[in-house]
Amino acid sequence: MTSDFTATILVDQTPKEVFDAVTNVRGWWSEEIEGNTASLNDEFTYHYEDVHYSKMKLIEVIPNQKVVWLVKYNYFKFTEDKSEWTGTKISFEIEQKGDKTQLIFTHHGLTPENECFNVCSNAWGQYIQQSLFNLITTGKGQPNRIGRPQTADEEKLGSAKNQNYTATLVVNTTLAGAFKKINSVTLWWTQNLEGRSENLNDEFTVRFGDVHESTQRIVELVPEKKVVWLVTNSKLNFLENKQEWTDTRISFELSAQGNKTQVDFTHFGLVPQVECYNDCVKGWDYFIKGSLFKLLTEGKGTPES
Repeated sequence: MTSDFTATILVDQTPKEVFDAVTNVRGWWSEEIEGNTASLNDEFTYHYEDVHYSKMKLIEVIPNQKVVWLVKYNYFKFTEDKSEWTGTKISFEIEQKGDKTQLIFTHHGLTPENECFNVCSNAWGQYIQQSLFNLITTGKGQPNRIGRPQTADEEKLGSAKNQNYTATLVVNTTLAGAFKKINSVTLWWTQNLEGRSENLNDEFTVRFGDVHESTQRIVELVPEKKVVWLVTNSKLNFLENKQEWTDTRISFELSAQGNKTQVDFTHFGLVPQVECYNDCVKGWDYFIKGSLFKLLTEGKGTPES
């Protein structure tokens, strides 16, 4: 069973406002888009330096509900199969959820078996969960700029300069089971926890000796779909700026992939430019890709004791 990359965002704006933002591709992906991007059978091209070139065709457009692109042609400089995206489909599904609007982004054919999966999923996570999210909610995204010099961090896919840490797990468990275990923070992150971590507006503080202390508040909780923590306070004693995590957000997005569950983890604000990036990435790799993965697949994690 293959697992297509997906990302979900939930916003206060109307389905029409979300649809208008999605079809304003220059506003969230790249200012250098050439062609039309809003109507059925429109075609447009995306390119970034000599690293990535794609040609898309809109093959399904249902106003305020759905947009689907077909990748007619693709070139990657950094993969053995230069045309890896060619023939895949990219969909945006929009649905009213109470007084909010949900957008589900799926790149059908972008699976963990692809050579570009890690690079491409990280880039899509940035463009969808940050740039498009900001375009919808604030009116201003963070697309690739015309004429902006390339940095080393943007060598692959021309990904946005501030690339948040992400990790994706695909596990053989139910959405309900995964959701419950993610919220059981003491089973996979640390047993040194004060407070609660199960319900909206719960707050909890974790400690790792005298090295790391942080307080998180649950600011978004959609059962079996999404959990977002806001770091309200942090004290990382190994850094010059000990408050480096404060006001960052940590999100877990869940989606069904056939009979499996995909978990997309993102620490918004943990980017290569911050002092703790390398050490914090090692920590999250251990706790998300190691401990949480073991909890979800084997029933027992390896939290800090």
